[in-house]
Parts: sequence; C-alpha cells; structure tokens
Amino acid sequence: MATLSERELEYLGTQRLGRLATVAPDGYPQNNPVGFFYNADLGTIDIGGHKLGDSRKFGNVRAHPKATLVVDDIASVQPWHVRGVEIRGDVEALVDVEPPMHGMSREVIRIYPARIRSWGLASD
Repeated sequence: MATLSERELEYLGTQRLGRLATVAPDGYPQNNPVGFFYNADLGTIDIGGHKLGDSRKFGNVRAHPKATLVVDDIASVQPWHVRGVEIRGDVEALVDVEPPMHGMSREVIRIYPARIRSWGLASD
C-alpha cells in the first residue's frame, strides 16, 4: 500500500471535496463529487455520504473494486498555479460501519492507496 506524504496529507486536510472515478456496469468511468476523510489508523481514504449505499458509485465499487480519487484546486490565477493529489487504489464498499461524520449513512467506500501522484504542492 502506498503512503501519503506529510505535504500531501497537509494539502488534503485543507480540502473538503474530491472527485471519485469508479467503473460503471457498461465499462465506462463514472465520476462523482464526494466528501472524503483520511483514516490515519489504516492509512486509507474513507468516503461517506447520505444514503451512500443506494448510490451508483457504491454499486460500482462492489462490482469493480478499483477507483481513483482526485482532489485539486487553483491556488492562484496570477501567476497560474494548480495543485492536487490523485490517489488510485483498491476499494471496499463497507456496510454497517461508523460513519466518518454525523448525518452520513453507515456505508463507507474505503480506498487503499496503491499509487499516489501530486503536483503543485511544493512552496515556491
């Protein structure tokens, strides 16, 4: 399992929204905005939501347990500076677990990072 660097963890801690790409039943990628949380005990990324177990992304993960999460933003437009982290890995669709945040359902998508890429995080 790949490990997020301190710089990547620091950046992810400043962001609230990412995009999760899963494989749909027709074989095409499906991309959805998601909230995410770093699980320090396991070194994973956990994704929760309202009625997550009823979502297409949850079903996609059950059928094809691989996914990519991209978290990025524009730090500056003058000069142009984008930054972000891409996390690819094996995933689990878990049921009846403690939700990562109050108000979320008891289903969680858990990403076990296999490949991590980041850009624009170094301070100039």
